[in-house]
Amino acid sequence: MNTHNGRDVFFSFFMFTADLRPQDTRYSRVLIDHLKTLTDMGYDGFDVHIAAQPTTVDHKVETDQYAGLKKTFERAGLGEVKFTTNVGTTRTFDPTSPYEDQRRQALSYLKSRVDITRILGGDSIMSGPFIYPYGVFPLTDTDEPIWSDALQDWMKPRYDAARAVFEDLLEYAAAREVKLAVEPVKSWETPPPNMVSEVLDFLEGLDHPRGGVTVDTAQVVMESQGPSVLRRNLARAVAQDRLYYVHISAPDRGAVKDSWIPWDVLTRDIEPVYQGPYLIEVFNAIPPFDRSMRMARRRFWRPGEDDPVPGRDSAYDVASAALEELREHTT
Repeated sequence: MNTHNGRDVFFSFFMFTADLRPQDTRYSRVLIDHLKTLTDMGYDGFDVHIAAQPTTVDHKVETDQYAGLKKTFERAGLGEVKFTTNVGTTRTFDPTSPYEDQRRQALSYLKSRVDITRILGGDSIMSGPFIYPYGVFPLTDTDEPIWSDALQDWMKPRYDAARAVFEDLLEYAAAREVKLAVEPVKSWETPPPNMVSEVLDFLEGLDHPRGGVTVDTAQVVMESQGPSVLRRNLARAVAQDRLYYVHISAPDRGAVKDSWIPWDVLTRDIEPVYQGPYLIEVFNAIPPFDRSMRMARRRFWRPGEDDPVPGRDSAYDVASAALEELREHTT
């Protein structure tokens, strides 16, 4: 492995897929090829999305499938590769629901994701928008969307409903040495929490000292109140030991090389105080991202999955250039 300045650098598998399909042994060989190439490139670990399955699928079946995938990686000589996970809640698995049965379902779902994170990565991080369901915008009884002050007021009882779920979940995760890092995501993608301060406000209201925040450079560029507020929120997170994960991502979610990333914030405010890994995160123009993020840019072709496109960057080209760019700014 090739840590950078003593810090691990991970790469997001959003470049390749939003579903590892752990039961698909043929696809596992594709994943192994990607892991080996990127590890040889210099990456220390990887962030993988744990896709939600239909509600009819037992969570124990899911965790067993990921345990099998981990053994497949080990047999391929990748037993020492590190993993973090990306998790989102859904309309069904909603910890903010006003209905107790639904909150109970959400807790079971989130605990299974903690288990999968532990299986894949050991002492690791589960990150993502897993307070309010990702992309589920609320409506009034007359099907009118709720925005602005009305949306903020609507969220208050949802946060309150989620408190007990998260206190239980944090206890469960701590016992398994998994850190929970909630990621605020911009408002055109999903309802709150959209800002670092909103995640911290929620975590501070819990009767549990654990629980942290993910800071994503793309999200804070597109959904923050400015550099000075961001710096205050970073200091607040650091003072509470809640800065668990930092994602390096371009605002268009494309190539990191020569993109609009606030490198000054990273080098001045994050680098001296942050102890965790950096994640380079590129969303490729593949399903479901091309549709959900309304991507117009062309796909970075994926070696072993797509036909080569002469004159166009491959996923590996973009990954290599991103690692070089990060090193240039943090050396």
